[in-house]
Amino acid sequence: MLTARGLTILRGGRRALDDVELAVPPGQVLAVLGPNGAGKSTLIDALTGELAPSGGEVALHGQPLPRWPGEARAQRLAVLPQRSTLEFAFRVDEIVAMGRLPHASGRSADAQAIEQALAQADVTHLRARNYLSLSGGERQRVQLARVLAQLWPASADRVLLLDEPTAALDPLHQIAVLEAVKQLATAGAAVLMVLHDLSLAARFADRLLLLDKGRVACVGEPEAVLRSTTLSDVFGLALSVERHPERDHLLVFPR
Repeated sequence: MLTARGLTILRGGRRALDDVELAVPPGQVLAVLGPNGAGKSTLIDALTGELAPSGGEVALHGQPLPRWPGEARAQRLAVLPQRSTLEFAFRVDEIVAMGRLPHASGRSADAQAIEQALAQADVTHLRARNYLSLSGGERQRVQLARVLAQLWPASADRVLLLDEPTAALDPLHQIAVLEAVKQLATAGAAVLMVLHDLSLAARFADRLLLLDKGRVACVGEPEAVLRSTTLSDVFGLALSVERHPERDHLLVFPR
């Protein structure tokens, strides 16, 4: 489980995060929502240890994050950033294999993890391609495969953080990526993801956390968070909430 207690981040004298409380239990997907500047990416950076808290703490399985040795933490906690800075001409399968570096599981287990991750991210057909030759969406799926390989096999001690994993993807691959993430949670892992699409969050997340100006405005199941009055206040736009006629999850759209 990943938790934050009283998490506060100061940037330029401003509270980018202000007393944030959250818990991501095994087997669940928590989607973090909010307008631009709400603190979503800052939250990801704080939860991964990239940003040191000005107040409060982040804990992984009950132990403060800084106390985890780097390799042990990487075996349990993986992050998919909003965009990759990798600019080396590795093959796709070599990129995915990097996810296995924290582990000493042997060639056979590593090969199994890599094959499964390639399939889940729908990039098996790209395995021999030069990473730099790929489109932005293809690169994002390769990076997803890398973190899936890193957390293989999925279990209750694994935690995945994703910052806008669908941003560069077409609708088909948005659904495919979120289904892969959901499968990881179903297998026992804890997942936190930042999303801009409120309807996709309602479909794939068990719980939602709505940020507004660095503070938690609302947290709970989709039906409790996705209310038109709450969303309209936070996003500054009149929004309507309806149910999908076939899948029954909530849909959010401008009035």
